[in-house]
Amino acid sequence: MTSRLRFAAIGAALFVVAPVGGARAAEAVGLASWYQLPGRTACGGRHNPEAMTAAHRTLPCGSTIKVTNLSNGRSAVVTIVDRGPFVRGRIVDISRGAARKIGLIDRGVGRVSIVRN
Repeated sequence: MTSRLRFAAIGAALFVVAPVGGARAAEAVGLASWYQLPGRTACGGRHNPEAMTAAHRTLPCGSTIKVTNLSNGRSAVVTIVDRGPFVRGRIVDISRGAARKIGLIDRGVGRVSIVRN
């Protein structure tokens, strides 16, 4: 392979991988589950299972993320109000209302991407 072809191949590979004009890459891809918590959240409020809320290990309370179900493309913007999930392999726990919106309510667990808003 000549050096000219090599540079063209590298350039093509970079073009495919790099986000295009303002496109946001997923901050994380992994498993999400939905949960219902009686009482107070780690951030101090009362848990409302129908609100668009979520639990995340490290994001600050009050921050918002967009959670997209990778099996059907449906998404919801949720607010971080709690800490978790505490199950290995899961990246976020979402409320029942958010799970219903993205089509995760029946399965309970699904592969999602999350992007910080």
